[in-house]
Amino acid sequence: QVQLVESGGGLVQAGGSLRLSCAASGRTFSGYAMGWFRQAPGKEREFVAAVSRSAAVTYYADSVKGRFTISRDNAKNTVNLQINSLKPEDTAVYYCAADRSFPEYGGSYYRSPGSYAYWGQGTQVTVSP
Repeated sequence: QVQLVESGGGLVQAGGSLRLSCAASGRTFSGYAMGWFRQAPGKEREFVAAVSRSAAVTYYADSVKGRFTISRDNAKNTVNLQINSLKPEDTAVYYCAADRSFPEYGGSYYRSPGSYAYWGQGTQVTVSP
């Protein structure tokens, strides 16, 4: 089992940057695939980015490619999301998620929120025009 705590959200102007972090408890962090999702008011939770256990494989939603970068540090039990060139439509609560069962190359698993067993409480990102 793993517990996830997100941080780094805030209010930023369009064009700005943020770095979200997700700290995981437990000694087996390297055994978990990690993902970031977001949910805006009145909308469904949507996939943003994910990284495999070894960090060899990353996945991104088309809407964030080239602006967002996911990374993980298995020694520090953290996964980060660097967000650049923020847009007002990026405003949402951002969630970190984890699961042990994904294959290294299995994009459909990584992109589906229903595939993840563990979730953090979320961190708010608000982008002003």
